[in-house]
Amino acid sequence: MDTCNPLDQRRRRFIKNAVAGVAMADIAALAINQPAEARPPASVGDAMRKPPIRLEPIRQIVAGVLNVGYYEAGPVNGTPVLLLHGWPYDIHTYAEVAPLLAAAGYRVIVPHLRGYGTTRFLSSETRRNGQPAAIASDTIALMDALQIGQAIVAGCDWGARTANVVAALWPQRVTAMVSVSGYLIGNREAGRRPLAPEAEHEWWYQYYFATERGRLGYEKYRREFARLIWKLASPQWHFDDAVFERSAVAFDNPDHVEIVVHNYRWRLGLAEGEAKYEELERQLDKGPIISVPSITLEGDANGAPHPSSVAYAGKFSGRYSHRELKGGIGHNLPQEAPAAFADAVRELARAHG
Repeated sequence: MDTCNPLDQRRRRFIKNAVAGVAMADIAALAINQPAEARPPASVGDAMRKPPIRLEPIRQIVAGVLNVGYYEAGPVNGTPVLLLHGWPYDIHTYAEVAPLLAAAGYRVIVPHLRGYGTTRFLSSETRRNGQPAAIASDTIALMDALQIGQAIVAGCDWGARTANVVAALWPQRVTAMVSVSGYLIGNREAGRRPLAPEAEHEWWYQYYFATERGRLGYEKYRREFARLIWKLASPQWHFDDAVFERSAVAFDNPDHVEIVVHNYRWRLGLAEGEAKYEELERQLDKGPIISVPSITLEGDANGAPHPSSVAYAGKFSGRYSHRELKGGIGHNLPQEAPAAFADAVRELARAHG
């Protein structure tokens, strides 16, 4: 039983409420003064969050065996720069890079590779071929269609390999090259030889695609598969649903699964290429030297299989430098560190000019 009189009770309630108010004010002030990284993250649905940049409008042009969907920005008379994406990504790998280069006066072209976005085969009879020489030939056909004699080529993942191939086989068409993870031109015979178990484990998806179960699984779970690869390849990249979905729609292309599965089966010697690319593949089997001015880039948190920069340094005979990026940068380097990627392109362009 409370023995205090009514006046004492009122005084006690006043003091209690006052103390509670001061405590809440202190907590609020503490939250406001916390450094940004210590505060609770804003929800994805925050009304203040800006939607991710979209590369649009998409143009279409007939180039070789394809009707290519591509984004273009910058002055038409600027130095051409081709930005090439990989798997499982799309043109939005360069969503922040493209505006930086366009604003600096470059003519920036970002094509959807065969099997992605709005790029389509002209004929239903054309083989849905994902071998490297075919994809590189698409790049040359696009340059021809756009009447571009020479360009800086830059890429990541499959796009880096394509940039390597174009620079090695058609150096007269390339003024300079930027490549994430360096020299990625493979040898078919070496690709058939087994690796140590730890190295084989990193390529688990390659063996998954070698099976019919894997093909059916990728057909059914394209988005889930891509999201998993993004997380494994870039473990410190905190992309949100909007950023992922912006790219994921490109995988709805009707030829996507067939192109991806063929690419990985071809690498293992489980699928044939096309005869018209055989001479190009023979040249690539020799590991050709890249003579054009080049910069290779690597992130310090790349979770995807990639060679050591020491292993490929001798593959470049022209002006060459390698950059290691710190700060948790993963495999999708242009999207995770767009300023550094754009700086590499601009540096090569200045040196060439």
